[in-house]
Amino acid sequence: MREVARVRVIYGDTDQMGIAYYGNYLRWFEVARNEYLRSAGESYRAFEARAGLFLPVVEANVRYHRPARYDDVLVIEAEIPAAQLRGASARFEYVISRDDGERVASGYTVHACMTRDGGRPVRIPPELRATLLAAEGMDQPQGGS
Repeated sequence: MREVARVRVIYGDTDQMGIAYYGNYLRWFEVARNEYLRSAGESYRAFEARAGLFLPVVEANVRYHRPARYDDVLVIEAEIPAAQLRGASARFEYVISRDDGERVASGYTVHACMTRDGGRPVRIPPELRATLLAAEGMDQPQGGS
């Protein structure tokens, strides 16, 4: 995993006890996903415009280890393990820690590659697959699975 983003928990992200609302972790996963793609060489917006495809979330999982609190700086790490980059889907994995190293949450999201009308899943385009594999330091598998 590699660090892809840092966010500070703002007051609006918390409940009356100053603890981050549980749903915000999925937003922070999204921040990580977008920054991961950007660091791999293409923003999500550019991918949509170029390929005419979308990567909607079809599954999400969050494990809460410790609460994030107002004003904490969160370090977000992300990766796509090679085994999780499939024909028409990809699984991003995340770890969120405070900047002191204490793990706050971990989880994953699974994304289907879909046509613009959402009608059916399609294979992840070879150029996006190559970009994602390069970001993880892996070579393109033979046969483009």
